[in-house]
Amino acid sequence: MGIILATSRSFSDGDLDLVARAADAGHDIVRGPAHHDLAALAPLLATADAWIAGTGTVSAAHLDAAPKLKVLARYGVGTEAVDIDAAEARGIRVTNTPGANADAVADHTVGLMLAALRFIPDGDRRVRRGDWSVRRGRELGAATVGIVGFGRIGQGVARRLGGFGPRILVADPFLQAERVRELVAEPVELDELFERADVITLHAPGGQRLIDTARLDSIRPGTVIVNTARPDLVDETAIAAALADGRFAGYAADTLDGDTAASASPLLADDLADRVIVTPHLGAQTTQAVDNMGAYSLDDVLAVLAGEEPAHPVTR
Repeated sequence: MGIILATSRSFSDGDLDLVARAADAGHDIVRGPAHHDLAALAPLLATADAWIAGTGTVSAAHLDAAPKLKVLARYGVGTEAVDIDAAEARGIRVTNTPGANADAVADHTVGLMLAALRFIPDGDRRVRRGDWSVRRGRELGAATVGIVGFGRIGQGVARRLGGFGPRILVADPFLQAERVRELVAEPVELDELFERADVITLHAPGGQRLIDTARLDSIRPGTVIVNTARPDLVDETAIAAALADGRFAGYAADTLDGDTAASASPLLADDLADRVIVTPHLGAQTTQAVDNMGAYSLDDVLAVLAGEEPAHPVTR
């Protein structure tokens, strides 16, 4: 009998009963707080054989409090919050769930494109005020769409765009140009993408700044930018200023710097509400994605606890 600590809010919250699956394998699921406060988690970590962790920090101090821990399954893709070196030093296997939410995020990305190009949220707000005046939008099929980062999600976006028919540009330094062409897109350098695209969607890893004042000066006035990736990819102050003076048309994102603590973000200013759309991390929140992330993480945990290799290991 093993103890599996789960601190992801949505673990086993879909159609799959993953708690029962763990029990069938002889293990108990114990719930812990998603914020990963060490004082609150320490008593739970002390007895945990495995940890299915959400987005909260997993530090060396957390791992020191878990002497029995054999595997840490990151419920999601990003591992920035996990001290992987500390885990490896303690012989703890680390896994994640690549591709589990790719379809969900790709769907949401295209939804944000359409919402921004057709002013859908702003139209809803105006009708509720009794304002039935029309803002003329643009068709997605007539646009040139630039995809920054062409991994699972970026490619999923491109497949979905096929039905609309836009020209697709791709900037990805890690993917060969021939492979991009095979996927019916045109490979370009990042600067060229920003100069040519009408819609720019970000799917690159965090830890880098892709959009700042200089880059915003190079894009077209009618451009829409979509960010369902990471908030640190963009300079939010620069984006707000560029929107305010008309250097580009709209920004749609599923994330903000600081997220729930981002109420002071310049992008949430009332005078930008007709040009900015922000959703609260809805990209991966589908029943199917939740089931995928939960199943991937639990299956890897069960494999390690059984002395087998996990399907989705993470290493330095």
